[in-house]
Amino acid sequence: MPLYAYSFQNIKRDLNDVLATIVRDEPRFISSFITGVPATAQKHEWLEDQISGRSLTATAVDANTVTASAADVAKLKIGTLLTIKNDTVLFRVESIPSATTFVVALVAANGSATNAVPAAAVLNIAGTPVKEGSDNGDGEEAYHLSGTEYNYTQIFRKDIILSGSALAVSLNGSVDNQINRQTRIALSELTRDLNRLALFGRRVQPTASAKGEFGGLYCFATKSGGLSVNAAGSAIDSFIINDAAQSVLGEGGDPSQILCSPGQARVLSNEFKDRLQIVREDKIRGAYVAVIVNEITGKTMTIMADPDMPDTEVWVNDVNGFELCPLKGRGIVDEDTTPKGFDGIKRSALGELTLVFKNARQRLCRIYGLKPSLTALAELRAK
Repeated sequence: MPLYAYSFQNIKRDLNDVLATIVRDEPRFISSFITGVPATAQKHEWLEDQISGRSLTATAVDANTVTASAADVAKLKIGTLLTIKNDTVLFRVESIPSATTFVVALVAANGSATNAVPAAAVLNIAGTPVKEGSDNGDGEEAYHLSGTEYNYTQIFRKDIILSGSALAVSLNGSVDNQINRQTRIALSELTRDLNRLALFGRRVQPTASAKGEFGGLYCFATKSGGLSVNAAGSAIDSFIINDAAQSVLGEGGDPSQILCSPGQARVLSNEFKDRLQIVREDKIRGAYVAVIVNEITGKTMTIMADPDMPDTEVWVNDVNGFELCPLKGRGIVDEDTTPKGFDGIKRSALGELTLVFKNARQRLCRIYGLKPSLTALAELRAK
C-alpha cells in the first residue's frame, strides 16, 4: 500500500495532447512540426513528395535549341509556355528532341526586344495549354513518389518525483495539482530537448548496444545536393534571404519560414524599421519584425527567432514537410512508478518519437558564413 494516495494513482494517462499543446505554443523551431501519422517501426520510412520546380536554367543555346539538365527538361511538354526571368517575352516549346534539349519558338514579344533565349537564362514555366477533349497523358504529370527517406525513433523518459516533505508542505494545493504541475514542467523540458534534437540530432539505428536517435535539420538538409547560400561574411539582409527563397522555389518548395538566432532577427528587422506600421489591434511589441514579404512569391515569411540556432547561420524553410510522429502505441504516457516504501510519489512519463523531414534537400536552404549579429548590430548602431 503506497504511503500517499491520489485520484489517478492507478491510471496510465495519455499525455500526447498535452505535449502537442506545449510544442505548438513554444516559440521555437519544434513548433513548426505538426503531429503526423504514428510510425509503425523503429525505422520510420516515408515517401518523398514529387515537387517539381516551375523554372529551369538553360546551360547552352544554339539558335532555337535550348540545352538544360535532364531533370529540368523532364518538367516540359510540347506546348509548354515559358517566360524569361526579368523579361516579358513568351516562348512555346515546339519539340523535345532529347532528354536534355528542347526547341522553342517566340509566340509573344509583349513589348520586349528579346527574340531568342539568352545563354544561361532562367526560364519560368507559365503553364501548358490543353486541347478540348484531352486524354490521359495530355496534362502535366505529377507523381507522389519520388523516392523514400527514413528516420529512427528515440525513447524519451522523464521521472516526476514529489517527496513526502514537499507533499506535506502543499504549497501548490492538492496532491493532484502538484503532480499535474510537475508533469507540465517535465513536458516543457522534453519540448526543449526535442527542439535541440530537431536542429542537431543525428540518425542512429537502435541495436542491442546502441540507443536509437533521430536525425534533425542539419542531419537531413546538409547532405550532398542540399540547397545552400554562402553569405561570405556579409550581414543578413533581404537580398540574401530572397536568394535562398529563390533556391527553394526553384526546386518546387514554398518558402514560408526564416529560422535564425534572435540577434540575426534584429539585424534583419533593421532593414524594415522605417516601414513598420502599428495598428490598434497589435498587442505585442518586440525587438524584431515577425513577418516579412517574400519578394519572389509575394507571400509572407515568418521569422522564427530560436535561441538554439547558431548565430552565423540562417535557414529559409518550407515547413510543409515537417512532422512529429510517435511510434504506434508508444506515444507519451505517464504512470505511477512509486517503489514500495518510498517516502513520496514517483510517476514516469515515457514515449518513443521520431521526426519527418520530407524533401529536405528541396524545401530547406541553409545560409551560412554570416557576419555575427553582435558585429552587425554594432555597425548599424555606429551609423
